[in-house]
This record gives sequence, structure tokens and C-alpha cells, in this order.
Amino acid sequence: MSNPVLTVGSLFAAPGEKRYGVNEFPVQGRPYRLPMWLVNGRAEGPTLVVTAGVHAAEYASIAAALDLGRALDPATLRGRVIVVPVMNVPAFTARAIYVCPLDGKNLNRVFPGDAGGTASEQLAGWVFQHVIAQGQYYVDLHGGDLNEALVPFTIFFRAGNRQVDEVSLEMAKVFGIHYLVSSETPGSAFSAAARAGIPAILAEAGGQGIWTPEDIAAHTNGLGRLMRHLGMIGGAAPEPVPFTLLKQFLWLRSDHDGFWYPDVAVGAAVRAGQDLGHVKDEEGHVLQTAVSPADGRVLFIVSSLAMNRTDPLLAVGA
Repeated sequence: MSNPVLTVGSLFAAPGEKRYGVNEFPVQGRPYRLPMWLVNGRAEGPTLVVTAGVHAAEYASIAAALDLGRALDPATLRGRVIVVPVMNVPAFTARAIYVCPLDGKNLNRVFPGDAGGTASEQLAGWVFQHVIAQGQYYVDLHGGDLNEALVPFTIFFRAGNRQVDEVSLEMAKVFGIHYLVSSETPGSAFSAAARAGIPAILAEAGGQGIWTPEDIAAHTNGLGRLMRHLGMIGGAAPEPVPFTLLKQFLWLRSDHDGFWYPDVAVGAAVRAGQDLGHVKDEEGHVLQTAVSPADGRVLFIVSSLAMNRTDPLLAVGA
């Protein structure tokens, strides 16, 4: 290693050391405290960055990141791991969905950030510069928000760099979740990483404010499989898992404030032109019919009766 000490902000870990701590840095002139683990293996190897809590009510992914940070042992690790279990701390404290309470912006739509921007943009900029940019591989853990149910899936982004794109796809396959989605979410952390030349995936499991052992395991098992694949921890190479590759990630959004009545369940197979649900007013008049734009499968669905104009209704992987 050219620099054997792993350093993020004011925190550091020498080879064979594990450090948990809080980095403090200014966001719009006020101190922002970001907890993280730095795990520096005794043996050389790649650097993996794992984040969660970008959307801070996606609890299964946060629980999985906490489990990873607590469990990693630098004595048996080859390489380095940085784990940020809750990136959007104000949203976690407020139990807020979608956005950061400091500015009302979706943190996962403003990467790679802007040091002169709003609170979310400054936070994204610090994390991208100091954390994500250090990675040779990046995994961003997600799930359904407090008002979303989903079937587990993994997203990767083809950014146009053949080598990075191939490694990102391989990471998605190795992670072991059945549905793989080739898609860009503009301003997302994993898309920004891929554009910067860092192979990256976004893994989704869990939702509706629930963190079941099965959903947590979808994340922790995937991370273990990936780390074995990268030679960072011991154990046999992960067995291949059958997968379905979805080349489109088609979101449907509400055009109205109202009440959402879905007609399909998460995971359902749907056909192009099929009615998937309705937004109604107080008297039951249909304001909008959600129509499937393609043959595919419902990957996530908003499970809340309350619906606001421009909010997502559901998404179809096609």
C-alpha cells in the first residue's frame, strides 16, 4: 500500500486496526456529525465502501450496515472497508421519508454534491469526496421507505466505461439477489460513483419501516458473498445464483393529491396497458389510473393511502 493508514476526515485506522468514530464537518455553517467505521485489514487488498441510510427510514439496510461494521475483524480482513450506516442523520432522527429535513431535498438525487450548495448538496459533496472516492468498489444499501413495499432487487448503472460497467454487473450478480436492474438514477450516489470510474451497485431489500431477519440477511449475505468474491474475507467463492435482468426501471407518479388504491401486489407480473391502481378524491371519483407502460414486474409499490402530487405510485421493471 502506498499509504497504509486508512483516513477519512479526522478518523484513521492503521493496518490491523478497526475504528468507530464520528466525523464532524460544517454543513451550511453548522456542525454535521457523521458516524462510521474504518476497518483496515492486516493484509493488503481492495477498498470497499458501504453506505446506508441515504434514505433514513429504510431500516433493513441500515441494520445490515450496522451488523457489518460491528462484525468486521481487521485481523482476518484483506483490504479496507469503510462503513457509513446512516448517512442522512437528520432524516433518521425525524423518521422522515424521501428527503433531508435540512433543506427538503432528496439526498440521493444530488450526488456528487456541491460544496457551495444546499445542505443535502454539501453533505453529498463531503461524503463523495472523503468516503466514496476512496473506494475501489462501492455498495449503497437501500430498501422500501416507510411507505413502500418492494421485492428485493439490485441496480447497476452502465456509465459508458466498459471495464467499470462489466465489474458493476458482476458485483450485482455476485450479490445474489434474483432481480437485477440496469438503470441510472440521476444524482444517486451509486450512479455518481460509476461515472467517476468506481464500480458500484445499489441493493434494495426491506420496507414499510420493518427490518425482518430475512431482509437484513439479503443485505448481509450479499455483502459477504461480494467480499469473498473480491478475496477480502475467507471462505469458498460464492455459488452462482439464477437472476433475471431487467433493462428498464419505469416509475409511475401521481398527478394529483388524493388517495391511492393499488390493484396489484409488489412482485406481481404485469402486462403493458394493464390498470395497476387508481388515485381517487374524497368522494371516490377516479383522478388518475396508473397504467403499466410495459410488460414486466412490480418492483416497488407505495403502500400508503395518502398520496401527494408528483409522489411515486410504483415502479415496473421491464
